[in-house]
Amino acid sequence: HFPVIIEQDSDGVYIVECPGLKGCRSYGHTIEEAMDNILEAIEASLEEMPPPGDVTFIGVRDLEVNVA
Repeated sequence: HFPVIIEQDSDGVYIVECPGLKGCRSYGHTIEEAMDNILEAIEASLEEMPPPGDVTFIGVRDLEVNVA
């Protein structure tokens, strides 16, 4: 189970990111295409991950930043 973030840019392209895997991003012209593409990106990221024990995933947190 991997949560993903879905955004849509000004051109209507869906951008997806898996925050649990560093640098794991993709896109699609439909949500379905974007989800298929992020699945492939997640699978590729998992193949390149360091062996278990080297890195421990802690979690995802929100951070509030005040912008002047």
